[in-house]
Amino acid sequence: MAGLSLKAILITLIGLLLFGIYVGILIYGENSLTVLNHLNEKKEMLRQEEKSLKAENQKLQKALFELKQLEPKE
Repeated sequence: MAGLSLKAILITLIGLLLFGIYVGILIYGENSLTVLNHLNEKKEMLRQEEKSLKAENQKLQKALFELKQLEPKE
């Protein structure tokens, strides 16, 4: 068997299997890279939404202050 014992081959195969499972969990698991990428995309989307809401809020506040100045004072 080319100088390798059955025990060494089994240990190597088990090690490779465990490493493969570990890599699979890293890529597809609950705390995986795909989840991280999804959360980063969501974070960027929320930042864009925040910017647009701040701009809309600014316009509405300006309109409110203009309307308040038009109200008669008592």
